[in-house]
Amino acid sequence: MSELTIIGAGAWGTALAVQAARAGNRVRLWARDPARAARLGAERENARLPGVRLPDVISVIGDLSQAAELCLLAVPMQHLRAVLTRLPHTGEPLVACVKGVETGSLRLPLEVIAEVHPGTPTAVLTGPNFAHEIAAGLPAAAVVAATDAVLRDRVIPTLATSTFRLYGNDDPIGAQIGGAAKNVIAIASGVVIGAGLGENARAALITRGLAELARLVVALGGRAETVMGLSGLGDLLLTCTGQSSRNFSLGVALGRGEQLADILVTRSAVTEGVATAPALVARAAGVDLPICRAVAQLLAGRVTLAEAMSNLLSRPRRNE
Repeated sequence: MSELTIIGAGAWGTALAVQAARAGNRVRLWARDPARAARLGAERENARLPGVRLPDVISVIGDLSQAAELCLLAVPMQHLRAVLTRLPHTGEPLVACVKGVETGSLRLPLEVIAEVHPGTPTAVLTGPNFAHEIAAGLPAAAVVAATDAVLRDRVIPTLATSTFRLYGNDDPIGAQIGGAAKNVIAIASGVVIGAGLGENARAALITRGLAELARLVVALGGRAETVMGLSGLGDLLLTCTGQSSRNFSLGVALGRGEQLADILVTRSAVTEGVATAPALVARAAGVDLPICRAVAQLLAGRVTLAEAMSNLLSRPRRNE
């Protein structure tokens, strides 16, 4: 029986802890707030995953010095650096279960880890996974991306079960970009539905969003074929169509005319695409990303919904 630590006790971190326990591991689940850690340890249930009991092999901790050898990072992207600075630098592998781009530095998750914990072996776990379905043990698949094949071969059997199929991938850049960009495109997908523009428009937007994603991945050193896998197309489809997607639902509200500040104030969970959109566009300087750019402008209040749609629809005609 292996031991590992899930860093972050939100819905996704808790779901990963349950999955890791299901795979036969002893698990430590770290919560940032010691009081919350104590409450979660006593009640054995996360309010964000109602009905899901924490197995006995999961211990909830509030001290990062208690982290076991293999750590899975499941904190929001904009908090990743702060958590890493508190995490002891042991040289043991870190697996980023985080999607997004850091504002300010414009770095991807593995780039932040490399800066704060230089020399540490890293991988990224990503794919089309809703937390509540993973926690429930419903069938799902994901990707473990790392340039180190030995690390991939260590992580995959540690987490995989008959209902959670993991694939290896040696393109962590492509995998990370897919996880970041899909949240931005999902906001646009929600806007289309919220504004009543129809399913034809959503299908067109997802398809052209996939083209944007491919251009960006290649420009940043990843491979185009990664975009057609679970970390690209798979995650994009789920996030742009799934009713449980926070980014999609935020877009729906925007499409209906609600104000961003009013939407966010009612939410307890982070909607990663809001911070990622401007950071992704800035990181992609010189790459043609009309949909992502439109989302960033809409979120910043620089264009209205009508103006964003007009700008996209009036782009010069071209071959696909």
